[in-house]
Amino acid sequence: MRMPVLLSRITAGLVAVAAMFVYVPARADGIDDVYESSIVGPANQALQHALDQAAQRRAAEAAAQRRQSAQPEASPGALKWSLLPDDTVAQVPPVSQHPIKISMGNKGLDYFADLTVAYPYGNVGDFGKRWLMGGMDASILYEFDDYTRVVASMFQIQHWPQGFNSGQVPVYLAGFRNPVGCADLSGGNKCGAGAGQNVAVGTKDTFGVFMLQKLFVFGSKEKPIPIVISPSYVARSGVVQESGTADNDVVPFAVNPPGGQVYTTVPTRSAQYKAVALTLPFMKTPKVFMTFTVAAQWLVHTAGANTLNTMQTPLVLYMEYTPMRGTKLFFEPQSARDYLPTDQYPEHLIAYFLGVSQRIEKYGFVQLVLNSGGSTNLGSYGIQAIKCETTAVCAPVVGGFKATQLQLQFGIGSPGYFPL
Repeated sequence: MRMPVLLSRITAGLVAVAAMFVYVPARADGIDDVYESSIVGPANQALQHALDQAAQRRAAEAAAQRRQSAQPEASPGALKWSLLPDDTVAQVPPVSQHPIKISMGNKGLDYFADLTVAYPYGNVGDFGKRWLMGGMDASILYEFDDYTRVVASMFQIQHWPQGFNSGQVPVYLAGFRNPVGCADLSGGNKCGAGAGQNVAVGTKDTFGVFMLQKLFVFGSKEKPIPIVISPSYVARSGVVQESGTADNDVVPFAVNPPGGQVYTTVPTRSAQYKAVALTLPFMKTPKVFMTFTVAAQWLVHTAGANTLNTMQTPLVLYMEYTPMRGTKLFFEPQSARDYLPTDQYPEHLIAYFLGVSQRIEKYGFVQLVLNSGGSTNLGSYGIQAIKCETTAVCAPVVGGFKATQLQLQFGIGSPGYFPL
């Protein structure tokens, strides 16, 4: 056997073995959950409250007019027997009616909180086929007046992404233009000397969302059109797991093999965003409620492989049906944008949330949500290649991400802020 061929095979074997023991930056993106859990929900609640108050005001005014028109007028003959002068005209007293104001909700402090578990679907490997502790969601709202409030939310989401445990991927070594071997991630030993394994790519992200919400009312008194504008700040951090547990999100990753850079000290899940969201209703009946949200979103700063920071425009459609009091069915498709340190360019995420919520007594609720989503602009899902600086320093090149899971939530909260 020729020495260059033998050296190449030995190097490929060492690289593949080393690659099996590095953390994998699983791309459980989560920015779509930010809009579903923290931004769109409170805005929808504000719009529902405002539209319900507008309907109550119209109904009260119509009832007052009916009562006033039903008052009988005194006949002229009846006045002759009174002690009033002959030219006195009977008047109907005005009907007393307190005006109903349009507002976002109840003034002062409100809250909700829940605990979440999730079950992943799809090709998630043996490690992923189990219930995941999704964590805790909590939100505090303080309303200063009828049109202004602040909202502080925290939620945690755990993902087990699809497609990281299958396929044969090329292995690149610094200084070599072509792959020096390949690694089998499906649990076998079909190519190269490195045996594959089920890669534990569970991720748990924690989000903090802080926003000012402002209600504006346009249109006429008879047909008001409320909208909600929500300037927001989002801070996220995460933990990535690989064959055990980790306490941070600093895991190796690479871009653009064979010449792309290998990053070994950059947090893969930490990022901060600023956004301004506009939510407006386009249907409201006693059982159906629909809104549309468009946002302008930027990174606070770039990090890792980020190359630009242009404005992104997430779009969210929300549809809700209330078959009976306390029960809500909802469907929320959206086109979200995410920009993690592992991304050279913003991710375009197409996702949906399909769920049912049931209120339990006055302050409790249970919610079941099926959500799924994946990026549309980052190539194939999962690991595309492995890039090694040396046989001991290797990092995966990650393509798109896709995750599907069922979430079960148990919570408490003010009925005025039922978290949808």
